[in-house]
Amino acid sequence: MAKLNWDSVEDRQYETGVDHGVLYIPDNTGEYVAGYPWNGLISVTESPSGAEATSQYADNIKYLSIVSAEEFKATLECYTYPDEFEQCDGTATPKPGVSVGQQSRKSFGLSYRTKVGNPILGDAFGYKLHLVYGCLASPSEKSYTTINDSPEPTTFSWDLDTTPVPVTGLKPASLLVVDSTKVAALALASLETLLYGDATNPATLPTPDEVLALFN
Repeated sequence: MAKLNWDSVEDRQYETGVDHGVLYIPDNTGEYVAGYPWNGLISVTESPSGAEATSQYADNIKYLSIVSAEEFKATLECYTYPDEFEQCDGTATPKPGVSVGQQSRKSFGLSYRTKVGNPILGDAFGYKLHLVYGCLASPSEKSYTTINDSPEPTTFSWDLDTTPVPVTGLKPASLLVVDSTKVAALALASLETLLYGDATNPATLPTPDEVLALFN
């Protein structure tokens, strides 16, 4: 058995940044068949909740702990958003250029990329693709302020709740993460073609089972 070793150069990895955001709108069957680039993405804060242990007692001792279901939530912040996201933010456009708020909110899918770095290659070492399913955006505060001697662009932010989707052999899930440093390059390229589209096919968000099938 090899001796444990700390802080080897190849093991000093870190994650940074967020880019390549894509919004996916489901069709009437729930499939994410239309993808739109999300420009101006500032941050995505992943905030899982639940998975809390509740202690049970019997015979004057702690008998067991029951863990509650885990949920995936997130907060998305950006400078701008795709026009197609308005329907997910409770906005209808009955006439071009005219928006009406307080409408029903449509669910959506989301993907984004974070970079993986190390001391040798920096943040060019690799990246992770985050795929999020069943998102629902909550109403958010929008603050418009006067232009002054230190102007800043307005930012938009939404809290996202999710509904898990089926994963064969596992519990339903809302989040999949694919690490480019650990998967086959050809399979990764096939996944990115689906996520971002190509000259003949639109961008789509494959189901978790379809993603896993690519890496068989």
